[in-house]
Amino acid sequence: MSNSQKVVIITGASQGIGAELVRAYRDRNYRVVATSRSIQPSADPDILAVPGDISDPETAIRVVREALGRFGRIDALVNNAGIFTAKPFIEFTADDYAQNMGVNVAGFFHITQRAAAEMLKQGSGHIVSITTSIVDQPMAGVPAALASLTKGGLNSVTKSLAIEFAQSGVRVNAVAPGIIKTPMHPAETHAALSGLHPVGRMGEIRDIVDAVLYLESAPFVTGEILHVDGGQNAGRW
Repeated sequence: MSNSQKVVIITGASQGIGAELVRAYRDRNYRVVATSRSIQPSADPDILAVPGDISDPETAIRVVREALGRFGRIDALVNNAGIFTAKPFIEFTADDYAQNMGVNVAGFFHITQRAAAEMLKQGSGHIVSITTSIVDQPMAGVPAALASLTKGGLNSVTKSLAIEFAQSGVRVNAVAPGIIKTPMHPAETHAALSGLHPVGRMGEIRDIVDAVLYLESAPFVTGEILHVDGGQNAGRW
């Protein structure tokens, strides 16, 4: 099998934004390594499904090993897996903390470290993480300190790694969404959630996918936190 085709790893790939990212990258002729706890095998020989808990470093080791074994290279990584828990700060439990830190921080760290090592060897690559706009523009009605703690960390490390890797051909960016119509938001909540955006509506999954694909095809862009949030980041409204 030829290994000249580009290869992307996508975490949280079984539904919502992750599943659409898999389709979008395949449409661009990438081979895809898709991972999540519930990922199912694909009939497409250019999609490798690797089940596992992204917060477990063994999952990261297995994903990278199988990506290289099957396709021979890693050109892009989309850190899409994430948890968003909104509740008053003093009501967060030890389990809330462990889950958010595990998926959002450890999940980023282990897979990114291993994928970046391969990209640095080949002198090219792109890492993009899905964070959240609320990190930069907190809302009084949406207490989400664990999102700020974890996803805010991803925004910071995106800039740090962009500078660290700038001379090595590896770019690092992030997409910071507003509230997107995914399976995690029941239809009956959409009207209220729409009101949390200056444009008066929720975002669509395709909005985030298009932002990731833009960054993928923008060789002069690195260290960017691209807000796709219906104006939330512009200020108070």
